Amino acid sequence: MADLFGSSGPEAPSPGTVPDTAPLADRLRPTRLEDVVGQEHLTGPEGAIGRMVAAGKLSSIIFWGPPGTGKTTISRLLADAVGMRFEPVSAVFTGVADLKKIFAAARDHARLGQRTLLFVDEIHRFNRSQQDGFLPYVEDGTITLVGATTENPSFELNAALLSRAQVLILRRLDAEALGRLLERAEALTGRTLPVDEAAREALIASADGDGRFLLNQAETLFSVQIDAPLDPAGLSALLHRRMAVYDKDREGHYNLISALHKSLRGSDPQAALYWLARMLVAGEDPLYVLRRIVRFATEDIGLADPQALIQSLAAKDAYEFLGSPEGELAIVQACLYCATAPKSNGAYKAYKAAWKSARETGSLMPPANILNAPTKLMKDIGYGADYAYDHDAPDGFSGDNYWPEGMKAETFYIPVDRGFEKRIAERIAWWNDLRKMRRNV
Repeated sequence: MADLFGSSGPEAPSPGTVPDTAPLADRLRPTRLEDVVGQEHLTGPEGAIGRMVAAGKLSSIIFWGPPGTGKTTISRLLADAVGMRFEPVSAVFTGVADLKKIFAAARDHARLGQRTLLFVDEIHRFNRSQQDGFLPYVEDGTITLVGATTENPSFELNAALLSRAQVLILRRLDAEALGRLLERAEALTGRTLPVDEAAREALIASADGDGRFLLNQAETLFSVQIDAPLDPAGLSALLHRRMAVYDKDREGHYNLISALHKSLRGSDPQAALYWLARMLVAGEDPLYVLRRIVRFATEDIGLADPQALIQSLAAKDAYEFLGSPEGELAIVQACLYCATAPKSNGAYKAYKAAWKSARETGSLMPPANILNAPTKLMKDIGYGADYAYDHDAPDGFSGDNYWPEGMKAETFYIPVDRGFEKRIAERIAWWNDLRKMRRNV
């Protein structure tokens, strides 16, 4: 599969032996590391790859990055740069028997003085035992392993394998890098893309950082007869729309919900709406998003605005009643309400502190005066004796003791000086003053 590339300007590298009938992405594959677009933090003189090439020695590497950012191409160029034999495989199509043949061939070449760079595309698709199978051949130098993955290596690769490889992160291609790819495509074909400037920008934006996708779209534009440059509307009508990269059971799922949660907590309704839209447009289950907003209403707002929880639950009911797309407006309303509400984690902190204390104090009994006494025996042993009925006390507050014997009163809940909790804090302070006064009488 073609991978991504580019140069510092519109001049394209020599296409070499790639036939004219090959896809545009293959014909534009660079022949030097310095031609790779958008990964200068790795390929430049001070980057990890630049330093390895300068030293003439490679360590095993895991390339982690989005699709179409150059993982395969950089691996191939790395092998060429240090004079290694390049052996590419895909974890999707390669089994244990295939790997054994590759390892045997690598040993034969090593005896002749040529080392092997084994490139494994989508290495995360190998299971744990298959990943372990690489270890002895990496350790004895039979191969230098370069794996490529779009998934977080921390979750998808064995710790033993990660400890023997350097993880290098490839960045999604920015607008400048993607623009250079289009310039190279125009230079190679000797044609100008049949789009106006606004459509060119829209084309670049539609790639979502994926250079291979961009070049495939450019190839489509070159292949059809277009009489006048397309504007964004015409471009959209001609080209299919690229869906956002988003796996609901992968890291992208957790990254976006984290971004939504942090934006809500930071009281930024505009950013919160953006991340909400990103998730829903990409196909996230709206009920999952609603569950997270309900959780946010209790964890990060709490009693600073008790309506936040009511609004969030009402949004859930409205969505279930209306369905999509009408019900998504209720999710937006809950999102905006939570983003603009006063914030407090007082209830969340109180919950954690109270649960910790409950685990530590075990089975301490409540004080006898606040126990019910449904039988004569219970009354005789003091259950309910001298209970102070708060409604009979001045101000509806008795100031009685409700803590177990032998346990000092603790403070779990500390309201913040914001929103409704400011009033709660004043009320608690008033009760504390009354409690001190009545216990001193």
